[in-house]
This record gives sequence, C-alpha cells and structure tokens, in this order.
Amino acid sequence: MIAAPDRTPLAREFFDRPVLDVAEDLLGRLLVRNTSEGPIELRLTEVEAYAGEADPGSHAYRGRTPRNDVMFGPPGHAYVYFTYGMWHCLNAVCGPEGRASGVLLRAGEIIQGAELARKRRLSARNDKELAKGPARLATALDVDRALNGTDLCAGPDSPLRLLHGVPSRSDQVMNGPRTGVAGEGGVHPWRFWIADDPTVSPYRPHTPRKRRT
Repeated sequence: MIAAPDRTPLAREFFDRPVLDVAEDLLGRLLVRNTSEGPIELRLTEVEAYAGEADPGSHAYRGRTPRNDVMFGPPGHAYVYFTYGMWHCLNAVCGPEGRASGVLLRAGEIIQGAELARKRRLSARNDKELAKGPARLATALDVDRALNGTDLCAGPDSPLRLLHGVPSRSDQVMNGPRTGVAGEGGVHPWRFWIADDPTVSPYRPHTPRKRRT
C-alpha cells in the first residue's frame, strides 16, 4: 500500500543543511504551485546540487550579484533565473545564510493540475514529459522571475511551496554527473534522481555553444 503524502510544509531547518544532503532528501517531496487557475502539484524525481562559491558550476562561484542575490539569503527560498534568453529554471536555496548553495529542481511527475500544465507545455507528447527537465518544469508550473525569492516554507496562500510528500527510499536514489555543466564543475556526481522513473530527464554532457557572428 502506497503511503499518503504528508502535506506539511518543509521546515526552514530542512534547507539549512549541506547542499548534498538537501538535494538527495528532496526526491519524492511535493512542489505546489498555486496559480490563478488552480493548483499544480508535482512529485520531485530529479534534482541537482550547486555548492555556491566553492563550485565552478554555480551562479554564485564569483560572488554576489544582483542576479544571484537570493542565493545568499535565508535558506528555504526560491531562486529563479532566466537562461539562454528563453527559459526559466527553479532552485531551492539551502545551507546557512551567506553561503549561497542551492538545488536545481530538474524534473518531476505532475500529480495534480495536469490539465493546467498541458496548456503551457503544448509540445509534450504525454504527461510524463510535462516536467521532464528544468526548463519544462518551470514552464509547466508557470514559474518565472516574478517568483524569485518566494518563501518555499510558507503557508497555503503562498504561490510556491515545498511539502513533505513521501521521501524516496535510499535504495531508489541514483546519482551521477550534472547535466550540461562545463569544466571542473561538470565532473561532480551531484545530480540525484529516482531510479527507473519515466519523468527523469536524459543525461547530456556539456556541449559548447557556438558564438553568434
């Protein structure tokens, strides 16, 4: 019998831990997006850890900027960034305030509000693809920079929350290199996912992008 998900919000202390511990422990948790049309709920199946100023792959590697300012704030808040001029990606800030570590929410299974997610993900061939990758996840949940800094530990009226859900068993969790990260930061086995889950995105190594001329 499958346990009913615990709908208690994750506490601030959950995020105030080393980034690798938080990343693995986020698998199976519920991400809830309250939109004007209704709620969308997602079970996290894939995440990726970034260790701030100690991590060449992190946006915070070279220090604090207006773009990454939220990462240096209190844990348990959303860091949303815009990439390649097209896509948004959603992260959960973790670790002690001032250390700027975070977890990229890479993929998940939509368990409520799929009809709302489908409106935003018209190219998805089936519901397993609605949030299969970080940009797809943010698009399906209507996440953009307006939600940057949102408190993920807040009450039911918050537009974006993380709930306890049903954490994955340790024997279900896999880890390996991060996707699309260049150089030294690309070798860290800091991507975590639920084994054999069809919503997990495929691994892709970093491919240099050609400069526009």
